[in-house]
Amino acid sequence: MMKLTIKEIEKRLLELKESGGGLESFLEELGKDSRTGVKKIISRHEKELMSAQLLKEKYEEMLIFELEWMNQGKSFIAGVDEVGRGPLAGPVVAAAVILAPGTYIPGVNDSKMLGEQRREELYEKIMTQAVAVGIGLVASSEIDQINIYQASKKAMVKAVKALRKEPDHLLIDAMEIPLPVTQSKIIKGDAKSVSIAAASIVAKVTRDRYMKELHGKYPHYFFHKNMGYGTKEHLQALEEHGPVDEHRRSFSPVGQGTLL
Repeated sequence: MMKLTIKEIEKRLLELKESGGGLESFLEELGKDSRTGVKKIISRHEKELMSAQLLKEKYEEMLIFELEWMNQGKSFIAGVDEVGRGPLAGPVVAAAVILAPGTYIPGVNDSKMLGEQRREELYEKIMTQAVAVGIGLVASSEIDQINIYQASKKAMVKAVKALRKEPDHLLIDAMEIPLPVTQSKIIKGDAKSVSIAAASIVAKVTRDRYMKELHGKYPHYFFHKNMGYGTKEHLQALEEHGPVDEHRRSFSPVGQGTLL
């Protein structure tokens, strides 16, 4: 192989990664090049390949429940999850996601295990590649009326009903909901099922965006940073300004006279 410049090697590697063929043989050929810069490139790309392989293995491991029900003849399996049970303010938000067989979105995992930027990236991919996505929201005022557990269930029901494709099985994170669809209750499902993990990401990003918009209306409470959770600055703002409509009066210490 005629010696290529470092820039040419990088360009060629990018082309091969995009085309999906010939990458391994090219790296093997590069291994004969003694230049330090080339050795660094090889090392970096080998690490990237290893990381990609690990992501693939993790993804396949998290398909176990989907494959189980596909083998029983189910075609549209929806993962369902909710976020926002613990905050002092804002809605509880649920999402339902149906992924087609063969869909591969590297890095999908429990939203709590992902940073904000990574969640946003995966959210866009899920919204683009999913067969259907449904979102359900229950406001703080209703949470106060029916309690957070029932509100979480209601948000999940709303999310499933919002799907444009009717599911024939539900994979739900640690819950069962009152719908005439077969369903599996999976403890810590957002870390065990690709579909539930995708739903957790969609629900988390949707709720975070809602709370960031709310910050514009109620800047004293720093909702864009705390997402409604009871941080020190949030509690101080409650003490100084009192609760607003988005606060959950049934949650301590919002409904108490003394906040600090």
